Amino acid sequence: MFIEIGHFAVVVALVLSVIGVIGPILGLKRNKPDWVRVARQAVTLNFFLISVGMAALIYSFLTNDFSVKYVMATSNSKLPIFYKVAGLWGGHEGSLMLWVWILTAFSTIVVWLHWRTQPAVMPYLISVQSVIMLGFLAMIVFLSNPFERLFPIPADGRDLNPLLQDPAMVVHPPMLYLGYVGFSIPFAFAMAALFSGRLGEEWIKVTQRWTLFAWIALTTGILMGGYWAYYELGWGGYWGWDPVENASFMPWLVGTAFLHSVMVQEKRKMFKVWNLFLIIVTFSLSLIGTFLVRSGVLSSVHTFATDPGRGLYILIFLALMMSLGFGTLIVRSGRLKSQIEMDSIISKESVFLFNNLFFLVAAVTVFLGTLYPLLVETLKTAKVSVGPPYYNAVFMPVALGLLLLMGIGPSIAWRKASLENLKKNFLLPILIALVGTAAAWLIGIRTVFGLAGAMIVSFVTTTIVMDFAKGSTLWARRYEFNYFKAFYEAFTNNQRRYAGQITHIGVLVMVVGIIASTIYQTEKVVPMRIGDAIQLKAYTIKMVGLQEVTGPNWTAQEGLFEVYRDGRFVTQLLPQKRIYTASQTPTTESAIHTVNLGHIFLTMPEVGPDGVTVRALINPLVLLVWIGGGIMGLGVFLNIFRSRSKASL
Repeated sequence: MFIEIGHFAVVVALVLSVIGVIGPILGLKRNKPDWVRVARQAVTLNFFLISVGMAALIYSFLTNDFSVKYVMATSNSKLPIFYKVAGLWGGHEGSLMLWVWILTAFSTIVVWLHWRTQPAVMPYLISVQSVIMLGFLAMIVFLSNPFERLFPIPADGRDLNPLLQDPAMVVHPPMLYLGYVGFSIPFAFAMAALFSGRLGEEWIKVTQRWTLFAWIALTTGILMGGYWAYYELGWGGYWGWDPVENASFMPWLVGTAFLHSVMVQEKRKMFKVWNLFLIIVTFSLSLIGTFLVRSGVLSSVHTFATDPGRGLYILIFLALMMSLGFGTLIVRSGRLKSQIEMDSIISKESVFLFNNLFFLVAAVTVFLGTLYPLLVETLKTAKVSVGPPYYNAVFMPVALGLLLLMGIGPSIAWRKASLENLKKNFLLPILIALVGTAAAWLIGIRTVFGLAGAMIVSFVTTTIVMDFAKGSTLWARRYEFNYFKAFYEAFTNNQRRYAGQITHIGVLVMVVGIIASTIYQTEKVVPMRIGDAIQLKAYTIKMVGLQEVTGPNWTAQEGLFEVYRDGRFVTQLLPQKRIYTASQTPTTESAIHTVNLGHIFLTMPEVGPDGVTVRALINPLVLLVWIGGGIMGLGVFLNIFRSRSKASL
């Protein structure tokens, strides 16, 4: 009975979404503010109604109600409770419910938080958010119903995909959805600005923290997905340019461009069209990511649906949203022309312009690499693959260019940079960059990308250090050269700038981890029996046993390996080859030992009567990839919760 209540709540929410779309329009046309208030209440009620639907599904998972088709497909009586809850978003229908629940939650917060401060744009914002809500609720009710009953009732469920029975995957999808849906808020404000004609900087300022939140949520989701792929898939890598990985990476790229570009509009009242274009593209790519994962056109562990009807619906909905966004932008473009022109190609404005172009080129590169195989398969009925060689050749130069701009942008002057300004801010970083490149050569880096990375990381690091030093020095005179207090004052008085620099530091740390773990990774794949040993750089890995172990819903062959260095025992590694009981699906579980911010990584891809196949890797400094992500998160956190005092950009 509870599942029917949840289903009814979602159907009512669909009806209320129609009111949310039409109410504000009628209120504006007939000058009846009460209609707008009714629409606000409809949005609020939708949050509670979708929450009832979510609660009904979670209850069905926890009580093993296999009469619910979706619960049967993504759960099992032996599944741990932790993963039963995660089963809600472990399949197509439930993940859409999570998507729309987050959307209703954000919409409710927005309409109540900004009701008094943004009365002129609120009707349009409610209508736009309700259109998005209506699109997803219609799909849930008519095409992807998670409340459907089964008869006869099966004795047990099929189980959650074993690869998804992992703590990182429990958190990874919700974080991605927080990012995807989070970008709907600045998108809705942008559309409201276009519809209302209020095309100044107000919508930019209102959405600043919303955009930061969406960006860091998406960043966290991507990094957690990378960590899951690193240790769960057993291949020892954190990024494989999988099409579904790319689906989340594309909105991240354009969203990052938007975050930087809005600074120019705030400071110089330029890039108005750019910023509207970027946020429309960002949200459109979020919907494209949903289309790629939900439509069944991709083959990946992340994908859920295989029904072409669902894919066609999402494609039509995507086309409508993009037409709404870009069509309105084109109609209003005549009112968006800036009265201020760029003074010089050597200026902060120019750097931001190139930053936008580089991010868009990077996004187009990933977009083409992702969809080209699908296009070829559709037109020629032949399968092709686009892998790391393509991305390394095309994407990496663009990424290095973006890193270089990251060092130049904060230090170059607005309007027009003088020769004295360039010399003062960039002579020392250039010299340090040359020294860094020479040092990289001496320690054995010979690849073009490796040396270029070392040069640019050295350059950008120096510019950041100089920026912090400059700010602290200005305050030091006031505090009798107490540099700790001076640094604190400089930071708190210009928190947006320096929080951004902390985020940049996180990017640099991540880049060092990527370069080191890529160039210096050591790998061996060998057959082994009990008593055999292999040498991996300075480490000796010896197989001492193979035992059977049992988990709550799986059995496994577990290898016992001892690791030695110079004859001294270092650690024991216990990789597994699991078989999940319900689905009889095999998985490879890695064993990892941390050494100096790097990993000794061990898996057993194959286990047989004559021994095992062992894959052993040493990934130096690989932890810097996720440490860098943590530093980026700290920078964004400090930016979101900064004081509202005025500060230069």
